[in-house]
Amino acid sequence: MISVCMATYNGARFIREQIDSILPQLGTEDELIISDDGSTDGTLGILAKYAAADSRVRVLYHEKNPAYAKIKNSRNFYYATDNFENALRQAKGDYIFLADQDDVWRNDKIQKIIGELQNFDLVMSNFSIIDENGQMTKEKFYANSPISKKLIKNIIDSNFLGSAMAFNRKALSNALPFPKNLLCHDLWIGCLNCRNSVFVDEPLHFYRRYNSNVSTTTGKSGNSFFYKVYWRILFFAKVKKRILQLKGAE
Repeated sequence: MISVCMATYNGARFIREQIDSILPQLGTEDELIISDDGSTDGTLGILAKYAAADSRVRVLYHEKNPAYAKIKNSRNFYYATDNFENALRQAKGDYIFLADQDDVWRNDKIQKIIGELQNFDLVMSNFSIIDENGQMTKEKFYANSPISKKLIKNIIDSNFLGSAMAFNRKALSNALPFPKNLLCHDLWIGCLNCRNSVFVDEPLHFYRRYNSNVSTTTGKSGNSFFYKVYWRILFFAKVKKRILQLKGAE
């Protein structure tokens, strides 16, 4: 069984195109779990129509953590991470895919990734860049594999991108529950499962780059150098703590 987990917030402009690129690739027993973070545009109405027409679509109504409103740096990343965890906690599948609300999947993405998941716990694929009008601006985002088997390198480079990732139930179990105040759900999942991961160089989805994206692929972060060092130190401590917990449970 496959679970596709999507987090949404005010995604009415592009979400139909994304959902329509995913559903034809799912089997009758698979699921598309969509967790919405309190959208105020037409997103909820669109999702309700899909859920009514297709039993594979499950819509969750998530409430934003009010404590995050006080955070100065990377506030939207905290919101997105919390929202994705809400979807992941409900996933029933043996294989889990992460999806953004404004991308478009290639029609063979699931087929190609599932093949790799027979041998690896986590798979990340390359992707193409499109603009807000759907025009391709870059055919292949990564020239070389951006992920490493080494934990420290992954934390420093921060190259795990959720919308390009899929993993098995074991990898999900390693990652849940998320620690309190986690920044970057995709890096968290990637770092915990990097030793048995693989990068697929073929672009398997179209990442839409425009001003409202949360992902850092939209450009350079405005955070200071000291903040970037600070959060990486905190992140490393969280990852090491979880790794020790997992080893203790073996």
